[in-house]
Amino acid sequence: MKYIFDLHKTMLDNHLILVYEGEFTQEITKSVLAMAERNMDSSGEESTTKRKVFNVMVECLQNIVKHADDVKNNHSAIFMVGKQENEYIIVSGNPIQKDSVDDLTERLDHINSLDKDGLKNLYKDIIKNTEISDKGGAGLGFVDMARKSGNPLEYEFVEIDGTSSFFCLRSSIARG
Repeated sequence: MKYIFDLHKTMLDNHLILVYEGEFTQEITKSVLAMAERNMDSSGEESTTKRKVFNVMVECLQNIVKHADDVKNNHSAIFMVGKQENEYIIVSGNPIQKDSVDDLTERLDHINSLDKDGLKNLYKDIIKNTEISDKGGAGLGFVDMARKSGNPLEYEFVEIDGTSSFFCLRSSIARG
């Protein structure tokens, strides 16, 4: 039973206010968003900060749901929200096909290389010139996350096996 205390201590040490691990569906996503929103409301968070955090959370969760079926026999993902003195941290992790890593790395590095105006122009360019697939927004989510957070998107890929990797994504949003 010590693992419960260890988990509790880890959450406190990392200022985590919400952690969910498991299968992600639209219903679970709605519940996770509602819990985070209640937490921000009860702590009296500024509405502009709440809006940015909520937007980044939605994009992260949609990304997880969108890729849930990509890796066979593994629908488990993780989503965490941390609240520090001067920022919110949103972290997600989900399995992806290993052959997607290079493309994703290239897209995220490109997004991280852009300033505010560059992100705005890329967003407009994607909307004008890309057809949205059955799975969603043609990469708009990462651009939107970078725009809303005002910070680079941190990421890492951890190899699971020969065909899949675990995609970890971290975004921070300044408070107030």
